[in-house]
Amino acid sequence: MSNLSEYKQSMETLRFTPEQRAQLAANAARAASRQTARRTRRPFGRMAVIAAVMAVVLAVGSSAAGILPVPADVFAPLFGATVAQTEVIDKIGHPIGASATDNGITISADAIMGDEYNAVIVYTLTREDGERFLPEGQGLDETFLMMGGFGGAGWAKGGTHGSAWFVDQDPEDNQIQYVETASSDVPLTRGTAKVKFEELRYWDPESERDELLYEGAWNFRFEVDYEDCSVRMGSGETFTQDGLSFTIDSVSVSPIAVKVNYTAGTEVVWSNSGSGRQAPEDVRQSRRYLENVEILLTKTDGTVIDLSTSGGSLRPENGATVCSKGQVLEEIIPLEELASVSVGGVVYPIHAD
Repeated sequence: MSNLSEYKQSMETLRFTPEQRAQLAANAARAASRQTARRTRRPFGRMAVIAAVMAVVLAVGSSAAGILPVPADVFAPLFGATVAQTEVIDKIGHPIGASATDNGITISADAIMGDEYNAVIVYTLTREDGERFLPEGQGLDETFLMMGGFGGAGWAKGGTHGSAWFVDQDPEDNQIQYVETASSDVPLTRGTAKVKFEELRYWDPESERDELLYEGAWNFRFEVDYEDCSVRMGSGETFTQDGLSFTIDSVSVSPIAVKVNYTAGTEVVWSNSGSGRQAPEDVRQSRRYLENVEILLTKTDGTVIDLSTSGGSLRPENGATVCSKGQVLEEIIPLEELASVSVGGVVYPIHAD
């Protein structure tokens, strides 16, 4: 999709046949078998969202206790709790406190942190009766959860990708957390996030189908307004690979994400097969322009993080192809701990100001 609004429009008109629903469940089962920890990312995609339009309870405001969450308390258990990491959260994290309640379940947006093109939002799902959130004897290691809706990335207007995953810090209590990341090719630092969640479901390995855990619809909104924390590099450097010539337009690095914009000198040509499925030739073309472009982030201790398979977008334009790719990092890395980033073999030293 070229932008998020087109994606949302198509998803709102999508309907699943019984066969497609069975395929969705099978996909969920395969994903569940790959979960090795409570923090497992799920990329956004057509089949990851259950599309429906339901009546909602709208709530905008502070948390139930009237006290905004502390960003460090929200993000540190998920993205790192060292002194340096906590200092980053204190600088770039912002509390939210907006929520909605339906059928005894409250979903609240706790906090957001981000840079110009990337953002992370953490939500808490709470059973208002105080009972255990997940079925007795089950945790996230055994339960693959699926939640419909579009999350809170709706303020992003450009080509957008991201991931989402659940975290259960205390399996015996009445809460779980939901982490959502968004990466865009347009700035994200300001806007109105319109959150829409529907039906929390789980995969039942015994019945081999997805089952309803909590029915409901949760809609609310909050304002996004934060300062960019990234440093920028890149201005016309070039590299060649796979028979293509690339020009690096810009590289953005922050303690939470990396974003790269570059242009290929040849316009991508799609097969337009019309089958509704991506043709093998289109897969190959996408790899040439996106996945095969190497992005390596090197830390000062010598650790190398390969970001080559980051999500992204590409579009033909005036005989060339404009490309963008990047992602939110697995953990916060202070800029002082980053040595360099390389794109297609072009190395850029990182200088923390």
